[in-house]
Amino acid sequence: MNLESFEVGFNIPAKVGMDVDEIQTPSLIIDYKIFENNILKMKEFVLNNNVKLRPHAKMHKSVDVAKYQIDVGGAHGICCQKLSEAEIFVRAGIKDILITNQITDLFKLERLTKIASKELKIGCCVDNKENIINIQKAAERNNSEIDIFIEYDCGANRCGIKSFNEINELIIMIKKMANLNFIGFQAYNGSIQHIEDHKIRKKEVKDTCNKIRKLKANFIKYSPFITGVGTGCFDLEVYEEVYDEIQVGSYAFMDAHYSSLKHDRKLNNSNNFENSLFILTGVISKALQNHAVVDAGLKSIAVDSGLPLSTNSNFEYLKCSDEHGIIADPNNVLKINDKILLIPGHCDPTCNLHDWYVVVKNSKVIDIWPVSARGFSF
Repeated sequence: MNLESFEVGFNIPAKVGMDVDEIQTPSLIIDYKIFENNILKMKEFVLNNNVKLRPHAKMHKSVDVAKYQIDVGGAHGICCQKLSEAEIFVRAGIKDILITNQITDLFKLERLTKIASKELKIGCCVDNKENIINIQKAAERNNSEIDIFIEYDCGANRCGIKSFNEINELIIMIKKMANLNFIGFQAYNGSIQHIEDHKIRKKEVKDTCNKIRKLKANFIKYSPFITGVGTGCFDLEVYEEVYDEIQVGSYAFMDAHYSSLKHDRKLNNSNNFENSLFILTGVISKALQNHAVVDAGLKSIAVDSGLPLSTNSNFEYLKCSDEHGIIADPNNVLKINDKILLIPGHCDPTCNLHDWYVVVKNSKVIDIWPVSARGFSF
């Protein structure tokens, strides 16, 4: 992207060549070396374990990150969660996209089936007969084909169905549709991704994968392709040998919550991902004794998974309001305009609060990547 027309401090936080201390705050920072290392670790993992990699772009919402994952990181395509989000990546040239969600609105189905082509593979999830009929009608009108994944509720209790009889009825229906391709099953249990106790997480993974194993055996005549898995327990899920493809997203950036989860190092050393995403914030007030006020609050950092952590253990992010954060500074060492790096508690919604990633290497800005699909949630 040509950034010459952008003005630092007005519509962009930095430009290439700047020092970190010159970046306008609050800003999203990507540490390029750590980011690259995370990407290559996951590439090595999928190659060693013979599974396909389809990273979830809802995490970063960035065309630059998605292309990096495909060009460098061993991914064959991406996941999206919403149609408009997927369209951003389609228009940027991504050729293989799975929308891991139900697209039911009739206007959206027209758009979905219009963007599919011989050059572009696009799929979505279903759990409803009426939806299948409507996708077929739209695809027929637009002379396109859509890959269909039946969503299996393997424990999340959200979308998807559990009954094998209902699933069989959907498969038979899809098989009769000229413009729909039954590929297999979406089987993602998001609730197990965040269990902190490793032993409990391991048991829940085994229980979930046993359900998927029965599903796969019951419909073996269709050779179903199984996609799912998240960053929280991808290693455990893959080692159960029921998945053909993994949809990990947060591994590229990580966040304070995912970094807090314990893993079995004897089982796998590839999941030692590090935080590459940070919020750079600046001190704007020292009026409070033993505290500092920074310019990153709720409009800069999502706190649904907890408050951000400071990379400097001497400082603790205590609370926030819309535009302010309160930092504990017990030794009163912070001064006005000092910069602090924070690790967000939850990367996905934090990224969606910003327009830009400032990519840094050796304390210098080396690139600026737009958060391309920010706000595209319809």
